[in-house]
Amino acid sequence: MTPTIILVTILGYFLFLMGIAHFTKGNADNAAFFSGNKNSKWYLVAFGMIGASLSGVTFLSVPGQVGSNSFAYMQMVIGYLLGYAFIALVLIPMYFKLNLVSIYQYLETRFGTRAHRTGSAFFLLSRIVGASFRLFLVAGVLHYFLFAYYEIPFILTTIITVILIWVYTFQGGIKTIVITDTLQTSFMIFALLFAMYYITKDADLSFGDLWGVAKLKGYTKAFFFDDFANSKQHFFKQFFSGALIALVMTGLDQDMMQKNLTCKNVGEAQKNIFSMSMLLLPINFLFLCMGAMLFMYAQAKGVLIPDRADYLFPEIALNHFPVVVGIVFLLGLIAAAYSSADSALTSLTTAFCVDFLGMHKEEKASDKQTRLFVHIAFSIIIVLVVWLFDSLGDDSVIANIFKFAGYTYGPLLGLFMFGLFTKKQPSDLWIPLVCLISPVVTYFVSVYSPEFLGYTFGYELLLVNGGFTFLGLWSISRQNNEHERR
Repeated sequence: MTPTIILVTILGYFLFLMGIAHFTKGNADNAAFFSGNKNSKWYLVAFGMIGASLSGVTFLSVPGQVGSNSFAYMQMVIGYLLGYAFIALVLIPMYFKLNLVSIYQYLETRFGTRAHRTGSAFFLLSRIVGASFRLFLVAGVLHYFLFAYYEIPFILTTIITVILIWVYTFQGGIKTIVITDTLQTSFMIFALLFAMYYITKDADLSFGDLWGVAKLKGYTKAFFFDDFANSKQHFFKQFFSGALIALVMTGLDQDMMQKNLTCKNVGEAQKNIFSMSMLLLPINFLFLCMGAMLFMYAQAKGVLIPDRADYLFPEIALNHFPVVVGIVFLLGLIAAAYSSADSALTSLTTAFCVDFLGMHKEEKASDKQTRLFVHIAFSIIIVLVVWLFDSLGDDSVIANIFKFAGYTYGPLLGLFMFGLFTKKQPSDLWIPLVCLISPVVTYFVSVYSPEFLGYTFGYELLLVNGGFTFLGLWSISRQNNEHERR
């Protein structure tokens, strides 16, 4: 597939998104940008959130993991269901009852201003890094297969990618995102199914035949119960980590919850969460099947496995499949990247404007210009962070995202759980310090636990971090209450 065809495909898709943005921007005021005027259809939100949940990382990194981890990722996906149930039954009703624009406003209601801004700051850090990881992977693919051909440096590739995203999100905000995410999820799923269809046709085998071969080669092993202490793939570690990751990366994440808060009422938002969670199971399973099929195809056709296994899908789709299959794959890849990055930029802008600038309180003439400046600032920050990630090793990007989430989302988990399940009132003055110390302690526990505890932590570090935050808040609550009694 030639660079010219790739370039034309990208430009055509971008113009398509620009058209959607033009027809959905409306009056582009704060209410439309932040909450979509609360008139989004729940089924559109649910389907669009699948694309935002999966992103380009799932599109590339989940199939790439199959070669080393088989179907172990499915254990986490099953755990997601538990986390999504908690979101739908506990968090969603609370968010709607408080009529929140930013979900971190809850922390101000429960604890105070410093807790509110601390929670939002940890979200900003989490989402900047998470969005940058995802964008780094896709920008790397576009650079490798397109921009490097024109001798364009990687940093410029990243700038071009972010500019394209910014142009169609800066006016319509979340109202535009709900529509574009729905369409981009459709492109992503169609690209996956089309690639799977081509492989079965090219190999002259049915899906059942390919599944039998994949099982024989050990690619499809999904459940691991050996060596609980040292294996990061053990079922219970993966299952409960999946539940916690779904809870924090959806329920405590402004990016994902902002879409839910555009629904008309609690019932529709709950339908959205339950529908999305059930659809994620078969879709993630298909991505894992795609991974097994790609590795078998590579072995059969003598395709060299890239050093970064995340690049296996684009290597085969763009260099070994017919052009039409490559174009469909490229549309799916771009859709996956944009569905995550566009909503990230919008939610970062919303969180900063609402939580730090107080824009939700009243509409000012200067707000639109300020919001535009904030949107540009976060775009620049993401470009710089992606540029820094270019020096990373060849670890799977999805592994890096979940690993980092354990440190940045842990304080949010501790804050929200303490607020929901206790009646204690910790000192708002000391909450930021507790939230900063907890990840540091968690890091040292992770480093030294194999030597001193004989236990190797995986993604369950998120629970450890949240636990340290919870205990820290409990400690300053007791000290504060004792002081008040005196």
